[in-house]
Amino acid sequence: MIAKTEEDFNGLKEIGKIVAAIRDELVQRTKPGITTKELDELAGELFEKAGAISAPKGEYDFPGYSCISVNEEVAHGIPGSRVIQEGDLVNIDVSGSKNGYFADTGVSIVVGEGEDIKTKICSVAKEAFEAGLKKANPGSKISGMGKVVFQTARQHGLTVIKNLTGHGIGRSIHEAPDYVYNYNERSDYGLLKEGMVIAFEPFISTHEEEVFQLDDGWTFVTEKSYVAQYEHTLIVTKNGPIILTL
Repeated sequence: MIAKTEEDFNGLKEIGKIVAAIRDELVQRTKPGITTKELDELAGELFEKAGAISAPKGEYDFPGYSCISVNEEVAHGIPGSRVIQEGDLVNIDVSGSKNGYFADTGVSIVVGEGEDIKTKICSVAKEAFEAGLKKANPGSKISGMGKVVFQTARQHGLTVIKNLTGHGIGRSIHEAPDYVYNYNERSDYGLLKEGMVIAFEPFISTHEEEVFQLDDGWTFVTEKSYVAQYEHTLIVTKNGPIILTL
């Protein structure tokens, strides 16, 4: 989507604020002993209270209001009976719509005291996001954002997941540009445009660079790597990107 009007900006800011608030509430409630289903039920209540719709459930009939992924799970984790434990690496991913506008956000956290590597990849994911954000200017190559994400990961002895990417968003949950890579994809000649709305989401990995899907048809996992995500929806402008999901 290219945001052009005041209505566009206000609509995007509204849903961005809603999904950010739900994300933050779920993060606060992610403590040892709670199940991922209990967290998701809270997300459903908050969506209803805000008059908004869960994007995964509303658009794809996903079996949950939010995606909650734990440890080996990287993305699209299905909420269920899994009990959160001390030291777990948990990803909370919340996307939704209101009045025809969409926003998407996610963050990985370590519950309580956990392995140093888990804490490290969460920190590097945020650092990589901030580095990529500096490249989010009209007229710049979209792949330039991914290039610095990959460079940031490498500086810390880490890598990125290459088959999970960011994407365009705005009037639907996934739209052009189809891919916002987390590395320098040389075949991608796309340029960022004034008003372009994108979900930018670095996935930082300890070892592996690809995920695979479980038989449930949703959950993406790795075999032996930990992965952390940091995602916000933003509008590209000549005065710098506007982050909608802070």
